[in-house]
Amino acid sequence: MPTGQTKDAGWEIGVSKTLAAPVDHVWELLTGPDGLRLWLGTVEQLPTEAGQTYETAEGTVGEIRSYHERHRVRLTWRPKDWDHDTTLQLTVTQAADPAKTRLGVHQEWLADGDERERQREHWRGVIAALEQVL
Repeated sequence: MPTGQTKDAGWEIGVSKTLAAPVDHVWELLTGPDGLRLWLGTVEQLPTEAGQTYETAEGTVGEIRSYHERHRVRLTWRPKDWDHDTTLQLTVTQAADPAKTRLGVHQEWLADGDERERQREHWRGVIAALEQVL
């Protein structure tokens, strides 16, 4: 099986980086308007209950699958020009140094290897933008 293709979740990608900020600060950015705009799109707030739906001003739609305050959000994610849903998970965990946080982005159910590579670059760019704001 090619790298990035799984038996259970189709094509997937994971990107992570340790950021120079504590977990609470990173979580507040990710779930606040400025951070949401960077990784999800323009929404007033992110729903926190499983089953709740969202739609950004840019047309990305999805549904919350799980939300664990200051740890993880898992949701479906489909930009307006895509014909399929993917599952997206953002996770924050404290690094060995409590002043640092590991941010992980994992996306499943990508269409193919090309989309996987595009999303790898997309999420690297998102993490770099979040890091700039921190």
